[in-house]
Amino acid sequence: MNIIRIQDKVLNLERIHRAVDQILQLRQEGLSQQEVATRLNIDRTLISRLESLGEIRKGPRMALVGFPVANTKELTAVAQTEGVDFIFLMNDKERWRFVEEKNGAELINEFMSLISQAKNYDAIIFIGSDMRIRLMEAILGPQVISWEIGISPIKEDRWVNPDQLRQLIRQLKNTEPQPVLPRQKG
Repeated sequence: MNIIRIQDKVLNLERIHRAVDQILQLRQEGLSQQEVATRLNIDRTLISRLESLGEIRKGPRMALVGFPVANTKELTAVAQTEGVDFIFLMNDKERWRFVEEKNGAELINEFMSLISQAKNYDAIIFIGSDMRIRLMEAILGPQVISWEIGISPIKEDRWVNPDQLRQLIRQLKNTEPQPVLPRQKG
């Protein structure tokens, strides 16, 4: 059980997560905010604010970035088939080669160029460690859709489910309704 204390209140984080999951599931099933609020005996504005908190701007431009990923070719094929505009996936060897083949100035310039390119996309699916995710979210903001594959530092390639990637891309492009993806844990 995950319990935290905030001043004189003791909160069960698992209960909060279950409630949020239930709210989003009911909304995804087509219930209005008011119908969900009435069913769960909560304020409708909570639902509105929750949705606003997680809202991702929709648009046709999407990027996929990730490392260290074991099945980069498979994921690249999925992303290309689904119309992802920019794909930058590396396994562990490729990411180290990317860093080691450049001097400091070249590496900074390459990094800045990639960040500048990423700003042009409405949604950026970022697959990586918890630390890298926090950095990308801080730099690029709310258009980052995080897919955590482990706790930093990750020292080996991680397999990423291509069917879940396809589902996520389709959800972001809003081409077909799909169930909410489960939380990914490393």
